[in-house]
Amino acid sequence: MAGAPPAAAAPVAEGAPPSFTVEDERITESSGLAASRAHPGVYWTHNDSEDGPYVYAVDSATGRTVATVTLAGIEPRDVEGISVGPDGYVHVGDIGDNMGGSWPEVWVYRFEEPRKLRDTTVTPTRYTVRYDTGPRDAESLLVHPKTGRMYIISKREEGGALYEGPEKPSASGVNTFRKAADIDLWATDAAFSPDGTRLVVRSYFGGRAYAWKDGRPVELDARLTVPVQPQGESVTFAPDGGSLMFGTEGERGTVERLRLTGELLPESVAAEREKSGEPGASGKDGDDGPASDSAADEEDRTLTLGAAAFAVAAVVVLGARRLFRRR
Repeated sequence: MAGAPPAAAAPVAEGAPPSFTVEDERITESSGLAASRAHPGVYWTHNDSEDGPYVYAVDSATGRTVATVTLAGIEPRDVEGISVGPDGYVHVGDIGDNMGGSWPEVWVYRFEEPRKLRDTTVTPTRYTVRYDTGPRDAESLLVHPKTGRMYIISKREEGGALYEGPEKPSASGVNTFRKAADIDLWATDAAFSPDGTRLVVRSYFGGRAYAWKDGRPVELDARLTVPVQPQGESVTFAPDGGSLMFGTEGERGTVERLRLTGELLPESVAAEREKSGEPGASGKDGDDGPASDSAADEEDRTLTLGAAAFAVAAVVVLGARRLFRRR
């Protein structure tokens, strides 16, 4: 696949969500990102380990934390994903397993988005999760915005796949997540579009986009641009569905915005742009659409390879630090 153009090349539409920097000095390992349904412009995030049972609400206008939610009775092991369901409940995935997929059970914690943004303590519902194919290392938790069904994507080194949770999860028993589709990517996060018609999966150096058809992903031909970040860990759709927000670990981590066009657009957004005549609905304006010619592809490939070399070095250092810390 040809290298994609830098995210900065995409023009910013009026009223679109901005990129921002996470200013909270406590948030140094942001590993998941989810747009709030109750509070416009606010994104939920969390550290991935050794931070305690905390979830942070960050205002994208300022980058500042406007609320910290403490999960009572929870001792998280390796929190790697977060998603907000259609009922306004935040789902937090304690699903990481850097010990080669050796933990037989992982967990998802669920709590209602607070009506007011302030520091608070909540007692979440706890769901115990097992996979039908045995333990897996995973970093991607997502909840379908229409059905409320939970999904987890495991990492490629163990046979990357999308696992589907029960239609009605149990808080008292074990919830078996069953393999639904192969996802051949070192997935660090994933998200559904607000209308439920698109699924995006990101890794450190790339990503893939899928149409969501009859409860299964169908890979799109259009390439998904992923910005080069020191340790790209998270992705979510902006509330309007027309942009993606990509996050990274590290102090003052940046969340970068990418405006979507063409086949990457969720169906409801494409229909709205087509109706209004806004550029980007057809993918013919050159904004984030599929590659158009070989010369552009070669230039993109050169830029991507140079940036990837820097990112590889950063990931090796940060990955080694995380691995030794957890042993």
